[in-house]
Amino acid sequence: MKGILLTKHSVRIAGHATSVSLEAAFWEALCEIAARRHLSVNALLSQIDAKRGGNLSSAIRLFVLESCRRGELSPAPHQ
Repeated sequence: MKGILLTKHSVRIAGHATSVSLEAAFWEALCEIAARRHLSVNALLSQIDAKRGGNLSSAIRLFVLESCRRGELSPAPHQ
């Protein structure tokens, strides 16, 4: 696909500075999930990191995909 760029994001996970490279859509979804769960992005990344078996960026993409499949990113109902 044309126009899909990876952006590097500096984060802190379990007290260690690192960076992840993600497409904007995945980063935005991750931030939305963190907000809906009332967590910081770094706290959510720490949870993802603790459960991952491979590359962190891939683990984040899979986490976002699973969250979408569970309907977590569906539009919020009007209050």
